[in-house]
Amino acid sequence: MKKRKMFLRMIFASLMRRRSRMIVALLSVAIGATILSGLVSIYYDVPRQMGAQFRNYGANMIFTASGDELELAAVNNAAALIPDEEKVGVAPYRYENVRVRDIPVVAAGTDPEGAKATSPYWSVDGNWFTGAGEMMVGANVAESFRIKTGDMLEVTYTPMTDDSAADADNVSYFTVTGILQTGGSEENYIYMTLDDMSALTYESDRVDLAELSISAGAEELSGYADKINAADDVHASLVKRVTASEATVLTKLQALVLLVTIVVLALTMICVATTMTAVVAERRKEIGLRKAIGASDRSIIREFMGEGMLLGLFGGIVGSVLGFVFAEQVSVNVFGSSLIFRPLLVPITVIASIAVTGISSLMPIKSATEVDPALVLKGE
Repeated sequence: MKKRKMFLRMIFASLMRRRSRMIVALLSVAIGATILSGLVSIYYDVPRQMGAQFRNYGANMIFTASGDELELAAVNNAAALIPDEEKVGVAPYRYENVRVRDIPVVAAGTDPEGAKATSPYWSVDGNWFTGAGEMMVGANVAESFRIKTGDMLEVTYTPMTDDSAADADNVSYFTVTGILQTGGSEENYIYMTLDDMSALTYESDRVDLAELSISAGAEELSGYADKINAADDVHASLVKRVTASEATVLTKLQALVLLVTIVVLALTMICVATTMTAVVAERRKEIGLRKAIGASDRSIIREFMGEGMLLGLFGGIVGSVLGFVFAEQVSVNVFGSSLIFRPLLVPITVIASIAVTGISSLMPIKSATEVDPALVLKGE
């Protein structure tokens, strides 16, 4: 115990005698540890953040019928196979040909809350339809029929049956709550709730497809799709343009973060190695004197290595704290959401900092053990 205390006192005394150089080395290690901790935090949180951002571009999974028809109950059962914490939204859709002012229009019945979650990019001038008797109209339809928010529309549906006598028109009245603008084909439809669609057509529990927005990576999504398809009630397929783009961007971003981390660690090692080399050069006489009175190379290696690793310990602790602050600021400013704190990164950062300073000290320490006491004491 006494030897250990003496060893620590020697190391601290040596560091304090060369404050300026050691502060530079400590700052280098701390900055390197900050970047390491921050970028690794971002690296592991990027999939979640990118997934949240890509959910703004629409659904990434589609349910269609594996047989003749797709039932709403089958959609709900298949969606239940996906963990609730990963489901952003589920929007079943049913499409029917109806007439507005005796002109054919395509009506879509859906769950408004599910449609909001799966299609956050939809822009509505007015309000979303929320209940019975309310309707949202696509911009193209609104322009064609001169429809405004607040108008009352008569919607007519003619059942397609084999019994011509039964083909009586069904009529429902809706209040237009909003005009939908997406820049896509969605502007060609009118939208109502599934209950209103069932009341208009006298046919319930049937849908044409369902859109799902799931916060998961491409591999997880493929696994969920395979699991759902194995049940043989619903056919699940991925929206390739969304999932493929997400995977490509994620891979490139993670590669960039990894490359920057490696470069920063390399620069940290160079700075620490330079500082330790200067310290060894300053202490050549001290080293020569110690070796002349019997100090072994092992004791000299232990002392210099102890100084380097102590710098790594302090720098790693400081860098762990600053790294999370740095990563949090990047996450908030770039992705608009907070970062998840990972306690495991603290010991990893500290160990990595100690390892970096230890490796950086190897060359200077080797030169310290090669000091010739005779030459140094003669002043050469």
